[in-house]
Amino acid sequence: MASIVLLSVKQTAQTKAKRCLGSRLKGLAGAGGPSATFLPGREWLSKDLNLRFMSHGTAGRSAAGTTKRGALAFSGAVAVTAAAVVGFLANANHFQRAEMATTIPQKAKKTKEEEGDIAQRCRGFMSVPVTDISVLEKRKDEMSTKMEMLIMETQAEFCKALEEVDGGTFKVDKWQRKEGGGGISCVMQDGKVFEKAGVNVSVVFGYLTEEAAKQMRSRGKVLKGKDGKLPFCAMGVSSVIHPKNPHIPTVHFNYRYFEIEEEDGSKQWWFGGGTDLTPVYIDRDDAFLFHNTLKEACDKHHPKYYADFKKWCDRYFYVRHRGETRGIGGIFFDDLDSPNQEEVFNFVKSCARTVVPCYLPIVRKHLNDSFTQEEKDWQQVRRGRYVEFNLVYDRGVKFGLATPGSRIESILMSLPLTARWEYMHEPGKGSREAEMLEVLRNPKEWV
Repeated sequence: MASIVLLSVKQTAQTKAKRCLGSRLKGLAGAGGPSATFLPGREWLSKDLNLRFMSHGTAGRSAAGTTKRGALAFSGAVAVTAAAVVGFLANANHFQRAEMATTIPQKAKKTKEEEGDIAQRCRGFMSVPVTDISVLEKRKDEMSTKMEMLIMETQAEFCKALEEVDGGTFKVDKWQRKEGGGGISCVMQDGKVFEKAGVNVSVVFGYLTEEAAKQMRSRGKVLKGKDGKLPFCAMGVSSVIHPKNPHIPTVHFNYRYFEIEEEDGSKQWWFGGGTDLTPVYIDRDDAFLFHNTLKEACDKHHPKYYADFKKWCDRYFYVRHRGETRGIGGIFFDDLDSPNQEEVFNFVKSCARTVVPCYLPIVRKHLNDSFTQEEKDWQQVRRGRYVEFNLVYDRGVKFGLATPGSRIESILMSLPLTARWEYMHEPGKGSREAEMLEVLRNPKEWV
């Protein structure tokens, strides 16, 4: 995110694309090339690296043909992991119609980074992209390429902002998926500010399983594969940050793209994602900054996006057995495929570019806040609730854990290093803990 103290919510921190070593980058393979090629200034995969809780994601294959569009939306946050791709497809019981009014016309203005050569933009990344750079160059106008570049840029921008405030360095693990594609997992643990920070990109492709295709058909999608096969690609960036100081909230975001090719070469596609905040203690100024930053991004594209996607977020991140939400929400959307591909991509891009300005000012504000052992204990209890949601309700995590060949560490990237479960008496009336529970039990409007 960025290096600013209490900046305006309209201010954004952007990472300038740097020039790439063309000769070094040409020929870097996807499945067949080296898995640890060095770029200046970044730390790459080490054989001795032990990453405990990281996550992989999805995507990276494009297909020719016309595009079919609908307006399906589903209410389930799914980890962008290779194993969770099928979990994402399996959430048949949680879909609803997304009502899309006419969007506010927007002429997409290309940024300096977007106008630059793809190879030039790559040097600022945490790793060489999953897809070979020569392939990205050839397919630069395809959505799969645009999205892969966006998620790589989002990962790099966020990681560098966190490194700046923490003083630590992310360990980078570039992995490959034998079925097709791979990802880049970035983890920083036991830092000065962050106990655990994970920011992961994945780009996977292959064929839908029959089970996945059946689930998709059950929610209304018409899929006609060639010889029973349905090629797909999926990609995304996901992150969970667990700070040490209980006055700095946990943040989570995930932005993803899914594409399926049918027998006639036509494609069905959709986007999903969101950003949400989980504080230990409520700070209304922090809540306003966070939500207002997201609202401004949404308002550029549709006047109802923020309100609709905030409600969606509150509904999804609800711990039913506790009768409370996981945090103070944010926005969440899925299966978004209207009004057209370019406009939805521009909306996702606007959202992805809020991850620094909606969170880093809050981190810096509380960087030197003192805290008591009692406040630290309360943080551990709240983390236990976070773990409960992820393991009990997050369908992507559950499906990933049940899928053979999944990387357990990647699926569990969202879990904190430490948490506690114990019988908890109701906090005293008027206490900050009681105030926090009131907010979680009765979600508020912050802007």
